Amino acid sequence: MAISTTARTESSSISSVSHPLDPLTPEEIADASAILKEQRQLGPRVRFETVALREPDKNVVQGFRPGDSIRREAFLVVLDNDGPATYEAVVSLDERRVVSWEHIPGVQPRVMFDEFMECEAAVQADPRFRAAIKKRGITDPSLVMVDPWSAGNYGYEDEEGRRLVLCRNFARSSPTDNGYARPIEGVTAVVDLNSMEVVRVDDYGVEPLPPESGNYSAEFVGRFREDLKPLEITQPEGPSFTVDGWKVTWQKWHLRVGFTPREGLVIHTVGYEDQGRVRPILYRAALSDMVVPYGDPSKDHYRKNAFDAGEYGIGSLTNSLTLGCDCLGEIHYFDAAMNTGRGEPFTIPNAVCMHEEDYGILWKHTDWRIGQTEVRRSRRLVVSSVATVGNYEYGFFWYFYQDGTIQMEIKLTGIINTAGIPEGETPKYGTIVAPQLNAHIHQHFFNFRMDMDVDGEENTVYEVNTVAEPPGPDNPHLNAFYAEKTALRTELEAQRVIDPMTGRYWLVSNSKVSNSLRQPVSYKLMPGENILPFAHPDASIIKRAGFMTKHLWVTPYHRDEISATGPYPNQHPGGAGLPEYTKHDRNVENSDVVVWYTLGYHHVPRPEDWPISPVAYCGFSLKPVGFFDTNPVLDVPPSAHHDGACHP
Repeated sequence: MAISTTARTESSSISSVSHPLDPLTPEEIADASAILKEQRQLGPRVRFETVALREPDKNVVQGFRPGDSIRREAFLVVLDNDGPATYEAVVSLDERRVVSWEHIPGVQPRVMFDEFMECEAAVQADPRFRAAIKKRGITDPSLVMVDPWSAGNYGYEDEEGRRLVLCRNFARSSPTDNGYARPIEGVTAVVDLNSMEVVRVDDYGVEPLPPESGNYSAEFVGRFREDLKPLEITQPEGPSFTVDGWKVTWQKWHLRVGFTPREGLVIHTVGYEDQGRVRPILYRAALSDMVVPYGDPSKDHYRKNAFDAGEYGIGSLTNSLTLGCDCLGEIHYFDAAMNTGRGEPFTIPNAVCMHEEDYGILWKHTDWRIGQTEVRRSRRLVVSSVATVGNYEYGFFWYFYQDGTIQMEIKLTGIINTAGIPEGETPKYGTIVAPQLNAHIHQHFFNFRMDMDVDGEENTVYEVNTVAEPPGPDNPHLNAFYAEKTALRTELEAQRVIDPMTGRYWLVSNSKVSNSLRQPVSYKLMPGENILPFAHPDASIIKRAGFMTKHLWVTPYHRDEISATGPYPNQHPGGAGLPEYTKHDRNVENSDVVVWYTLGYHHVPRPEDWPISPVAYCGFSLKPVGFFDTNPVLDVPPSAHHDGACHP
């Protein structure tokens, strides 16, 4: 290891509550589960999908002052395996009673982590599965990795109403071997998670296991580069941020960190200190949902369409981060309190990492006439988490810059999903990444829900395109072009896609507040790399993940409209979430708007992505436009360079 890990760290394992948005503590999770079990007389066959804070109304949060009383409610989703039936509950932790209890018919909660483990054991023990792998020369079922994939919804009558997963299987030669190098091609076990029985074993024919191991961990690499010198990151006086529970202040930023089992990292009440007050920008921002559609139509590979947040829970699958590996510098960690399937609390230590980073030049100019140079260095605050969903890792990095910019960057890594192919075959819908090993073409679509609050709640979203002025009296020299702004007044008008050829971006403006130039204060949503899905409009995955078809959606604020795919995407037939929310074409002009941004990462695998993928990046930015009267970082002090000035 050539990286210094000597920097100090602090961690928040918060067991007290000081604000209405503080996530539930472990004690509150245990209390909420116990109250519900007792008052609803729940039996041993009930699983707890969610035990999380029921966030108060916005007016309660915005009116809160330190010292005010705090009402605490928990929101719970429980699955009765015997029913089978799904219920939602609200528990008052102050009054220690169940406030509401509602049966939600025809839905399937997320697949829970304890179900993963029980499912793998059931598949490994099934005689039909053992016979299928024995035909392929595999004699030790305990070395078979079983990955339960959500079954989706394809209208098959025998699957209707059952809680199903399709189990993809991989052969290890030892407990630390990379099983994804040897997919057991053509064998899928279909498991009913309510009864934990193997419903059937689908066998599409024997394919030989790929011959190479594909191991990548340190124990297998052996020899490492020897020319990497230590890189030390030190802050002798400590970091510039301050932390009070879940509240963070840094430079002129004020924000709160949150966390939920489904969304993972949540950013609350973001504001920037200016003109003697903290000016609001964002009320709440988080990953809404994501889906990974694959493009191979053969066997049952067409059913590979995983909703990693809505079907599994990004928060529940979050990593514990490590100094010197995941994070460098002066680190503050936040722990996350989650619930097991039995409703018991457990803690993910270091679930969220926060630190500062140098980010190169902030601004610079050299006046060559007088030989004077002014330059300032940029610094950003990083708030991040990383989740492992089966074979893939997803890092979610919120960056806050000194100039008022907010950036979301997703870092994708881990192991690409693989399938076995016969020797000599060239796959049409994938890439050979190792002998007899195919990595299917696929896409990753993420949707982020951002409850905007640009200097208040009366916001309007505009689309801005750059337009070439046609030849004529206004353009006699044929060089003219300008930015054209169009208001998106209703939900259907506001369903838009990117257009990089027009420099398209979207502007969230508050017409009731102006800067010193009499311009409405605004923030613009700047797209980054993006794409649309290639699945046919009638495909099951398009019906179930309709959010993919548009890059921008805008809705009026509604407390219960949280996910782009609706509350229960697992095995849902489709139409839920954003398509349902927006069907009434509500007004979104001069209102409390929620902006939903979809970004797609297109992955045609490369041999260089095997056996583990180098990080790929995608994301978007929110940048101030007229929010400030002038450049807000003129007051950033010059950097010291030996004698105190930056010059050659």
